Amino acid sequence: MSAQRLAPLILSDDELAELQSLTMRRKTAQALALRARIVLTCAKGGQNKEVAAKLGLSGGR
Repeated sequence: MSAQRLAPLILSDDELAELQSLTMRRKTAQALALRARIVLTCAKGGQNKEVAAKLGLSGGR
C-alpha cells in the first residue's frame, strides 16, 4: 500500500515567526514547543513518519 501524499502546509510570515518564537522561548511549556517544532517541520515537507523520525518521536501513545 502506498503512502497518501499530504497537502502542503503553507505558513504565513507571522505564523512562522510565532512558531519559531515558541520553540526558542525558555518559558514555553515543553509540550507546546514540541508541537511548534512539529508544525515547522511539517511545513518543510515530508510525510508524518518522516517528521516523527526526524524529531525522535514514536508513533503511538
